[in-house]
Amino acid sequence: MGLLDNKTAVITGGNSGIGLATAQRFIAEGAARVFVTGRRQAELDTAVGELGPNAVAVRGDVGEPADLDRLYAEVAAAGNGLDIVVANAGFTRVAPLGEITEDDLNALLTTNVKGVVYTVQKALSLLNAGASVILIGSTTADRGRAGMSIYAASKAAVRSLARAWANELADRKIRVNVVVAGSTATPGSNTLAAQTNPDVSIEEFRAERVTTIPLGRFADPVEIANAAVFLASDLSSFITGSTVTADGGFNQV
Repeated sequence: MGLLDNKTAVITGGNSGIGLATAQRFIAEGAARVFVTGRRQAELDTAVGELGPNAVAVRGDVGEPADLDRLYAEVAAAGNGLDIVVANAGFTRVAPLGEITEDDLNALLTTNVKGVVYTVQKALSLLNAGASVILIGSTTADRGRAGMSIYAASKAAVRSLARAWANELADRKIRVNVVVAGSTATPGSNTLAAQTNPDVSIEEFRAERVTTIPLGRFADPVEIANAAVFLASDLSSFITGSTVTADGGFNQV
C-alpha cells in the first residue's frame, strides 16, 4: 500500500527539478495518474519516458490561461477528478533595484503569482472533497537577498495565497499548504548561479551558498518532493494554511 494509492495529481513544471522528482515520488506512492506540465515538449517527452505509463504530459505555460484550460480538459476527460494539485512552476531572475525592467516584473509575476492563481482556480471544479493543494514557496521570501526583491515578493505572495485559500476551501475539506524549498540542486539553481555571477562556476556558487546552510549541502530534489508527498497524503490530514520547510536549516537557525 502506498500513501497516494489511486490518487490523481497535477504537477506544473513537472518536466525537471523539483516537479519531476515530485511526480516520481507520487507514482512510487501509488498515484494512478499524474499529469505534468511544462513549456518545452522535448523535456516533457523525456520526463514521461522516465515516469512511465502513470504519467501524462500536457505542454503549456501556466501564465497562459488557455494552456491550463487544455490541461484540465484532459484531466476532466479521465473522469476521476483531482486529488492533488502541486503549483510548482516558477523561476528566479536577478534584478537589482534600479535595474528592474518591465519584462522582469511581467515575467516573474506572471509565472510565479498569476500562474499559481490560474493553476488552482481553474482546478476548482475538478477538485475532489478532501483534496490537497500544494504551493511551492522559497526561503527567499523571508530573506533580504540583494537582487532578488521581485522574486522574493512573488514567493511571499504564494504564502499569502495559501492562507486565504485554506479558509476559502475549508468547507470542501480541501487543504492548502506550502512547501518552502531551500537551495536545491536543480537546473533552476544552475541558472540562478549563472545570473548571479557568470564568472563563477556552479560548483563555486554552491560552495559559497552551503556555508550558510547548517546541513552543509544543497537539497536533492527528492528531499523537497518528500515534503510534497507528506502534504499530499493523509499523514497531514489536520494541516492546512501552513508550511513545511525543507531548507537544511537555512532560515531556521
